[in-house]
Amino acid sequence: MHDDRHTLDRGKGVEGFALYSSCRIGDLSSSFPQLFNTLRAEQNVGLNPINSLFGAFSRDLGIDLGTANTLVHVRGKGIVISEPSVVAIDLRTKRVHAVGAEAKAMVGKTPANIVAVRPLKDGVIADFDVVEKMLAYFIKKAHAHSAVPLMDPRPRVVVGVPSGVTEVEKRAARDATLNAKAREAFVVEEPMAAAIGAGLPVEEPIGSMIVDIGGGTTEVAVISLGGIVINHSIRTAGDEIDEAIIQFARREYNLLIGERMAERAKIAAGSAYPLEEEIKVVLRGRDLLTGLPKAVEVSSVEIRDGISGPVYAIIQEIRLALEETPPELVADVMEHGITLAGGGSLLHGLDKRIAAETRMPVHIAEDPLSCVARGAGKMVENFENKVYQDILTRSQSSRRAKL
Repeated sequence: MHDDRHTLDRGKGVEGFALYSSCRIGDLSSSFPQLFNTLRAEQNVGLNPINSLFGAFSRDLGIDLGTANTLVHVRGKGIVISEPSVVAIDLRTKRVHAVGAEAKAMVGKTPANIVAVRPLKDGVIADFDVVEKMLAYFIKKAHAHSAVPLMDPRPRVVVGVPSGVTEVEKRAARDATLNAKAREAFVVEEPMAAAIGAGLPVEEPIGSMIVDIGGGTTEVAVISLGGIVINHSIRTAGDEIDEAIIQFARREYNLLIGERMAERAKIAAGSAYPLEEEIKVVLRGRDLLTGLPKAVEVSSVEIRDGISGPVYAIIQEIRLALEETPPELVADVMEHGITLAGGGSLLHGLDKRIAAETRMPVHIAEDPLSCVARGAGKMVENFENKVYQDILTRSQSSRRAKL
């Protein structure tokens, strides 16, 4: 203790305090490893050591704030939350009734004073206040088994946003995260996070193409040397496929079905390429002519025809991105193939359809639904990694994708 104080007395200003802090942190490391790791990591990157104390017992988070689902990766634990991006709110009191899976079960079934809403549309925040409450709920839930349960969690958070968002939309995501009690918030473009999560060599001088098909947006990007060379973002994705099924049922069978029924039909029998064995599925809804309940059986061939519009739009965007890609990077993509991520990549036969249209090998990433969350998670696990630091720095500035 005497030596430490002597060192502090002899040190000048910040240098003396930094040296003293380093000694004291070394003493604490044996008894408080989590505190030591947090303080040491933030001390190394030059952050305020006093601010570090607020998050010493918090776990940094990587969040995929998706239109359809929100996934949360906790540092040191992996993905612990995967729930729908739905919030049930009392219209009179503005009180949150439910969040996530519980709220989604209420969609279309609530009384007049309660509404179940999806606060994100096309990958961006449509209702700032509701997103803030949803994030606060997920951050608190991620720390439910914290070592210090009475202390409010104050984590650093990396949030995935679509590459085509405006600076205002990007700032809205950052501000909502900070208002949800994060002590620091970083945004990362979803195609970059998806590529990292899929295990692509983003830092190498090799062209990697990632196609992230989410609920609200489809992101197409070619990545090399830790940066996005070509990126396209279109607001045609899983939600538009669901809407196409709703319109198909209305047009062909005078049947009005809901979003959840359309989504179930898409998962069960939706396809983009002829199947070895075609599937049949029952659509249930209301007959528009009689007003009575009605059920019809449709085949995957009919649904494939009904969703051909949004599927074609996604494939065209991939082709446009390939046309703009420099020839050396195209050669790499031809060799290593196109990687599909996001829930939309699970549409039956989509990989075969894209391969047939582009004449390139196509691979579906392992666990495509969690690629963005895993990529953001790798960043929070390795905040000191220079490649990740450069990616986060570039992502904070505005760069519009081609729409």
